[in-house]
Amino acid sequence: MAKTKTKTAYVCTECGADFPRWQGQCGECKEWNTISEMRLAPTPASGSRYQGYAGDQGGQVQRLSEINLEELPRFSSGFQELNRVLGGGIVPGSAILIGGHPGAGKSTLLLQTMCWLAQQKKALYVTGEESLQQVAMRASRLGLPTDKLLMLAETSVEQICNIAQREKPEVVVIDSIQVMQVADIQSAPGGVSQVRESAAQLTRFAKQHNVAVVMVGHVTKDGTLAGPKVLEHCIDCSVLLEGSSDSRYRTLRSNKNRFGAVNELGVFAMTEGGLREVTNPSAIFLNRGEQQASGSVVMVIWEGTRPLLVELQALLDYSQLSNPRRVAVGLDQNRMSMLLAVMHRHGGVQMADQDVFVNVVGGVKVEETAADLALLIAMISSFRNNPLSAELVVFGEVGLSGEIRPVPSGQERLQEAAKHGFRRAIIPKGNAPRQPIPNMEVVAVTTLSEALEAL
Repeated sequence: MAKTKTKTAYVCTECGADFPRWQGQCGECKEWNTISEMRLAPTPASGSRYQGYAGDQGGQVQRLSEINLEELPRFSSGFQELNRVLGGGIVPGSAILIGGHPGAGKSTLLLQTMCWLAQQKKALYVTGEESLQQVAMRASRLGLPTDKLLMLAETSVEQICNIAQREKPEVVVIDSIQVMQVADIQSAPGGVSQVRESAAQLTRFAKQHNVAVVMVGHVTKDGTLAGPKVLEHCIDCSVLLEGSSDSRYRTLRSNKNRFGAVNELGVFAMTEGGLREVTNPSAIFLNRGEQQASGSVVMVIWEGTRPLLVELQALLDYSQLSNPRRVAVGLDQNRMSMLLAVMHRHGGVQMADQDVFVNVVGGVKVEETAADLALLIAMISSFRNNPLSAELVVFGEVGLSGEIRPVPSGQERLQEAAKHGFRRAIIPKGNAPRQPIPNMEVVAVTTLSEALEAL
């Protein structure tokens, strides 16, 4: 028999585009130094054909109106915050990817979840980075039930699939996908081709056998998932566990979810007994000092399907530099510069000679435009050294012409603020409630000048 020739392709780790030869810049996403060599598996014989998933309808064509619309069955993970991020629970046959920095608590969260699930269902925990003794020591330290959880120390994807097919678990955890390897791929574990093929085979196994597969992924220094970009495309749900080493709180955020809403947020606290749920995260981010300082204001942001109250702080100081500094932590710095121009043009306040520092307390990252009005009010409070009322809450989008635009879910934001004891709110006129909210004064404004007068 003739020797099979190994084919080589060059794949971009960012967008997944492939090229016949190596080049410095990707022609699709225009990123530099992202092309990596990938050795392809031998082409199967021409007589072989693709074996579909077990849930396929045998290649039959169906009308859209004839498809069964029964709700997907889900089962609880044991954590209500994790269920919220996943869209209501774990879907059988789904492929879930959980990423995070080293020490964020990915393995701890999954070990707690699997020990709880093993009491009701058959669960398999596959560890490729740690020994079985290390995992057992962590479970003993956390006081978890260890009598029913199945453990396996293996890095071969083929062996894992064979053992899982024999044991027939309902949930499988792969810790982590970066150390898994496929026999047909010649590159080292952690490479582009290995991660790509390992994730593809595990996802195919999940669909064929209706098994929920949870994979742990590492992240790079800029916070993105390591490995090829196609890794995020082939899985059903991508979740990121964030948290700094000096903070005991961890946030779980959904970036992609085929079975629920994206941008859901779950909050956990790292304790001696593992991760614990935080059912009222607004109380954490509103842990303010006894004396109200200037430049501090509370805003209501919308995370997934619930409102969240966080404190926004601004500090303005006269700059000795010809080009004053603009630093934003938790907010978009470019948007902050734009709002400074709006303040000068439509608010009549000149801050060009001031160093501006903005921080969202608690490490929360705010990406929505509902924080615009709160940011401007915090900056003007610090600029004039005038503290704001501790019972004031603010939200609203600011346009380039100085108008205050409404934001989604305004009624729910006001109700959340009233529940935490806030008595006054400055909001867009489009979000004014039809019925008065008990014990709360609502000031509806349409322009920036009206908002400054309301202060």
